[in-house]
Amino acid sequence: MEEKRWLTSDSIELWTPRRGALKQYRRAPTAHPASPTTVQARADEPQRPAPMNRCRNCVIPDTRPDTPFEDGVCSACRSFANRGRVDWRARGEEFHTLMRSKHHPGSGYDCIVASSGGKDSHWQVLKVLELGYRPLVVTASTCMLTPIGRFNIDNLARYADTIEVTPNRQVRAKLNRLGLELVGDISWPEHATIFNTPWTIARSMLIPLVLYGENPQEAYGGPQGTTDARAMTRRWVTEFGGFLGLRAQDLIGQKGLTERDLPPYRPLDERLVAPSGIEAHFIGAYFRWDSDRNARVAADHGMRQPLPTPANWWPAENLDNAMTGLHDHAMYRKYGYGRAAAQLSVDIRNNRITRQEAMMAVREVDGLFPEVYAGVPIAHVLEHIRMSWGELMDLLAKFTNKDLFAQPYDKRPILKQFA
Repeated sequence: MEEKRWLTSDSIELWTPRRGALKQYRRAPTAHPASPTTVQARADEPQRPAPMNRCRNCVIPDTRPDTPFEDGVCSACRSFANRGRVDWRARGEEFHTLMRSKHHPGSGYDCIVASSGGKDSHWQVLKVLELGYRPLVVTASTCMLTPIGRFNIDNLARYADTIEVTPNRQVRAKLNRLGLELVGDISWPEHATIFNTPWTIARSMLIPLVLYGENPQEAYGGPQGTTDARAMTRRWVTEFGGFLGLRAQDLIGQKGLTERDLPPYRPLDERLVAPSGIEAHFIGAYFRWDSDRNARVAADHGMRQPLPTPANWWPAENLDNAMTGLHDHAMYRKYGYGRAAAQLSVDIRNNRITRQEAMMAVREVDGLFPEVYAGVPIAHVLEHIRMSWGELMDLLAKFTNKDLFAQPYDKRPILKQFA
């Protein structure tokens, strides 16, 4: 992965690997770069009040769900600051204790790693192997697997046994469309299977420990009391699994779906989980989480990492699902931030970019419409879910938060911050 270079002068030149060239920006005026209520406007632009506030440290807005702010700082930045006070050596010992306590000799495996085949999955599997344990990789097939996603899943399978579970594709396409129509999230069925399939395999193969990556509330922001969690409980899945209030049983009878179509999307009954002793834990709660390190380790072990779309900042994330571009674009319309803002905020916390530079990048690329995602044109995605271009644009308009954006609401609505 190419290194970003940051140069300072009367203008700012940002090295953007996605374009393979230097992109020059005018330097913003010398207003404090951590201002939560204004963007860094050009000298010839008037300052305008913002309909949303961004964190004083990063570029995440207070419109992000479940992300409390305190003194203008988001919970993700506060959690990141606390990492320096964690005794990671002791956490590592806790992990070994957990592995020993959950070992089941009859399965042949020490744990399951829930995997998409991405950079974080690569790092988790390689870390577990490095520590001397034998993982079983379980991949819940994504909604519309990209060619690069296929390559990376196969690459990870060079290092550990892998099971892929693929639900009925016709049912899945109907659920993708319903997710977009009902809650503005084309990836709703993916969220459901990510948190269901590994548990189902764990129960059937007598492997009582499932490992996921980072604790999202600690890494990206969450309510008080959630950032220190080590275990992913079924209650956590219900509250933070990304279901947006939509349940599998709500979909019975829609587009011809029956109860028999939906078991892959229903959470396991707690009465079945409890006797089996299955637990899921965030490996990022035991070993310091670093997405950039994960990407470098994955690349060193054969993962391919092309930038999936210009609306992303990192080239190594979310490469497997061709529908992710629409998911991220809808998120931008709902909450005023997209994938680039989320990734840039992580880079700010790790001192890889300044907040002022990140704001310029947000203005340029955040929320760009995904004409092509990981090599798959948007027309192929629409054909897959049997949706017309006009229907898509009507749905996107329906879920656009008009308090945040200036008219007209075209393919990439412009935030009032930047209008």
